[in-house]
Amino acid sequence: MEKKDLPAIAQEKFSFTQLDEAIHDQKFESKPISYFQDALTRFSKNKASVVAFWIIVIIVIFAVFGPLLSNYEMSFADGNYARCKPKLQVFDRNGSGFWDGTHTMKYNDNYLLYAAAIGMGATSTDSDDIVSWDAGMQSEFQPIISYSEPYMGGGKRYHDALVDSYYLIGFKYLTLRESEFEDLKKWQEETGIQVLYPMVDMKSEYFYEGNSQDANYWFNHAPNGKPLDENGKKMSLEDIQEKGLVPNYAHDADGNIKYFQPRGRSMKDVRVLYYNYFIYKNGFAPAYVFGADGQGYDILVRMASGTRLSLILSVCVSFVNLTLGAIYGAVEGFYGSWVDMLMERIADIISGIPFLVTATLFQLHLVQTGKVSTFVGLLFAFCLTGWIGTAYRVRTQFYRFKKQEYVLAAKTLGAKDRRLMFKHIFPNAIGTIITSSVLVIPGTIMSETSLAYLGIVNFNSKDMTSLGTLLGNGQNYLGTDPHILFFPAVIISLLMISFNLFGNGLRDAFNPSLRGADE
Repeated sequence: MEKKDLPAIAQEKFSFTQLDEAIHDQKFESKPISYFQDALTRFSKNKASVVAFWIIVIIVIFAVFGPLLSNYEMSFADGNYARCKPKLQVFDRNGSGFWDGTHTMKYNDNYLLYAAAIGMGATSTDSDDIVSWDAGMQSEFQPIISYSEPYMGGGKRYHDALVDSYYLIGFKYLTLRESEFEDLKKWQEETGIQVLYPMVDMKSEYFYEGNSQDANYWFNHAPNGKPLDENGKKMSLEDIQEKGLVPNYAHDADGNIKYFQPRGRSMKDVRVLYYNYFIYKNGFAPAYVFGADGQGYDILVRMASGTRLSLILSVCVSFVNLTLGAIYGAVEGFYGSWVDMLMERIADIISGIPFLVTATLFQLHLVQTGKVSTFVGLLFAFCLTGWIGTAYRVRTQFYRFKKQEYVLAAKTLGAKDRRLMFKHIFPNAIGTIITSSVLVIPGTIMSETSLAYLGIVNFNSKDMTSLGTLLGNGQNYLGTDPHILFFPAVIISLLMISFNLFGNGLRDAFNPSLRGADE
């Protein structure tokens, strides 16, 4: 390449800059921040991760304090209110069908009459007088809020009725001790709340004995439940709406209505309006905010307890896997060579054991034999192979950073292997490690849910449950009572989404390559 002549520049065109000024380094205006402060700053700029974090916080608060929102204990169950719909007292019987304990039912005339008779019977306490339809429909305990005009279907006449699931239980027969009976009578007189109702004359010619266990058949009726008038003639819906129902109460030798039937020594059979009897026994009216499950447990309390157990299980699994995986992967990645090869083959052998088989064996040979609890057995199953993924990620990060200049410099200055591993290399891998550890939590919950569906694990007891068990129990009622499945499914979905977003946010926040970067 030929050298080209450049034009000459006159000397007078050159001048000195800051000839008489002393130049010094300027002091930083801002204060230095730590590694974790910088990570927090970057994490707070990730709006999705921040929202996910607060959702997790809310779920944790619900798991801890949720039972305080309910009147029920964890072990409380009332089979009479099994599968009752969600109900908030503020929406009680507002007729909207929203969170008021009601649901829509398709009733033929007979079932409509059966449900309506509950409210009608609640108005008849001490008289043999015929109970009118209008009085019954206005009763406080009438389960039918509203019903549609009749329509035909399959040759039968039907009505769509909005029904209160808490009043639909109606009347029940109970056997009480003499002292219990007297206490109930005293409470009834003091409060004015009617609990005891007339006994039914089961020996009457107008009572079908096949319905003797159903206390809601207090009126004259035929074998198919069809109401009868005082002459034994079948009545249609229109007849009852016009004339009312004829009571079929039992009487003593003096002709007085009987409110109990002696049973053995110091025992009495009584007929009670169960809604009021529940108030007498528990001191509050039945109302389940998230509804009741198939066994009569309060879903809110069980779900809070299940969320707490599932979170504790998953956090324990994450901590154990993080500890074992970090140590194992650090040794693999730092030393390499034959050490890495040997440890990798061991990990490959362990990872080849199917998790489903592991969990099943632990349940069969440890849990069911009483050697450990269900929680501990499941924790062992998750930790047997769960640490391998963390170990692999840590190993990869060590291979990435162990040849960096700052590591070689520290080694030259005499730093020991342990310091090199956990002071100089491990912090650079913390972003990936934290992400994997956080994502273990929803993965554990989902795995436990799958095992509960398959019936391999079961936390379904009076004092313990889990989200997976609640979800597994709810699948049996998906077609008829979806609320039993819905609320646990919402919690699990929120946990899955939130922990994924939260983990991704932590990964970016702890990434050393982004330190000081303004995103």
